[in-house]
Amino acid sequence: MMPGCLVLVVGPSGAGKDTLLRLARAALADDPRYVFPRRLVTRPPSADEDNDEIDEAAFAEGRGAGRFTLSWRAHGLGYALPETVGRRVADGHVVVCNVSRRVVAEARAAGPRVSVVAVTAPPEVLAHRIAARGRVQDGDLAARLAREGDVAADLTILNDGAAEEAAARLVAHLRAC
Repeated sequence: MMPGCLVLVVGPSGAGKDTLLRLARAALADDPRYVFPRRLVTRPPSADEDNDEIDEAAFAEGRGAGRFTLSWRAHGLGYALPETVGRRVADGHVVVCNVSRRVVAEARAAGPRVSVVAVTAPPEVLAHRIAARGRVQDGDLAARLAREGDVAADLTILNDGAAEEAAARLVAHLRAC
């Protein structure tokens, strides 16, 4: 069996990470080696973010008990990858997840093969995409755009054109994992 890989898709709000993940999931749907798990988030899913909702108490309990492959807090919310993510990587799958840049070092230190894909776009594109969501919980737009957090990426995708072109780059990278 081929070794598994945990692919962490990172980047600023509005970069189009979820869009690229949806397109890559569709492109690889017939290959069981690729897994695109849903994150657990302490808010309901939306048209912009496909997640499983978890309440604050369950998030805190799961985090304290070590029941998540990765977990973090951002934008006033709790985010986690279910423990099944680590098992799927160990079983030889390529597991592709949207995560915060701040957990990349932790994931790399944890042991499984990790590949980081950074998705970005120019500031004006990010601002337009975030504003178009109209989500009050996104908070201060200027603060979101000012966040730093570059990581060493194995692939950087500038997502400022056709989403299908950016997704094709992601799919090619996943097939090489």
